Amino acid sequence: LTELELRIRSENNEKRRIKEAKFPLLKTLENFDFEAVPELDKRLMRDLAVGDYLNECRNVILMGKSGAGKTHLATALGIEACRQSKRVRFVTGYTLANDLVEARTERDLNRLLGKYTRLDLLILDELGYVPFSKEGAELLFQILAERHERGSVIITTNLGFADWTQIFGDHNMTAALLDRLTHRAHIIECTWDSYRLKQSLKGGKKKTL
Repeated sequence: LTELELRIRSENNEKRRIKEAKFPLLKTLENFDFEAVPELDKRLMRDLAVGDYLNECRNVILMGKSGAGKTHLATALGIEACRQSKRVRFVTGYTLANDLVEARTERDLNRLLGKYTRLDLLILDELGYVPFSKEGAELLFQILAERHERGSVIITTNLGFADWTQIFGDHNMTAALLDRLTHRAHIIECTWDSYRLKQSLKGGKKKTL
């Protein structure tokens, strides 16, 4: 009975952490079709799922064009982190920047900064897809800078590092941020064709068969 109670409690805690992470969809490594993208290092993804990078406060940066499966992979790693009792939050870059600006206006910025700094894993999705204000860029820089060597960040972006000035505006600020983010980071370049398209075509073939 004690073992059953502990298992139920553990499962409930896992569900709570996943809910608090606010994933838009629940995507796992188990339902990612690695055969569709043979260019992806499957062994690296399995190693990341173990979670050592979280204990070492290392980052993961997924770079590539839209449809490559970056958000799926980031979400899957986030769910694995929740299973390991880590505090996780999933948010788009644009949403976080706007939330920070709003918090400053309402004099609630310190609380929000503290909340995002204390996370074990911050997943910042779609960085660079939608531009945000200079104030938003500066506040987002502050969050990421304060998390350096304190907690891990997973970033998905459609921009190469050379184009990140488009996001943050200031060249020196961008260089300083990249220096922190890429320090001992796992950088995964998703150069393959659209994963979503391959999945759709594969699903269509199955229906035809």
